[in-house]
Amino acid sequence: MNDNTKIILQTQRLYLRELSSADFPALCRIMQDEKTMYAYEGPFSDKEVQDWLENQFKHYRKYGFGLWAVVLKETDRMIGQCGLSMQKWKENKLLEIGYLFEREYWHKGYATEAALACKKYAFETLNADEVCSIIRDTNTASQNVALRNGMKITDTWTKHYRNVDMPHYLFTVKK
Repeated sequence: MNDNTKIILQTQRLYLRELSSADFPALCRIMQDEKTMYAYEGPFSDKEVQDWLENQFKHYRKYGFGLWAVVLKETDRMIGQCGLSMQKWKENKLLEIGYLFEREYWHKGYATEAALACKKYAFETLNADEVCSIIRDTNTASQNVALRNGMKITDTWTKHYRNVDMPHYLFTVKK
């Protein structure tokens, strides 16, 4: 583990820590995989991955949280990202739990394990009253994670991203 990164929380199999510049190759493995990035209409370029990483650093400075590196304790390998961010939903900014994992680690319960820990962090550490996950209508795997996290669909909205209209569901859970 990079000594400059701060562990935010731990679960049975994972620890979540702040991302660092050294995580760029791991983020590329995730965000440049076409199948992983289907909900974003395709893989990201190197510049888009770098911009994503820089955006997380801005979130850390502005809010004290953001998406965090998800590291498998057993191997010390970064397998994804999960965390909290302020996301636009219509005219509001909402506290969102987001997650994105390397495809090799899908369907093993890691996203649910990390998302549950982020919900607990939001309620207990940040004293939030509600958290959400904003998920594209075609992304059933992420929707299932939200349901396992105790969330229910409370709204719908079509976002315009990469020149595509993308219907999204707002999943929410209250403290």
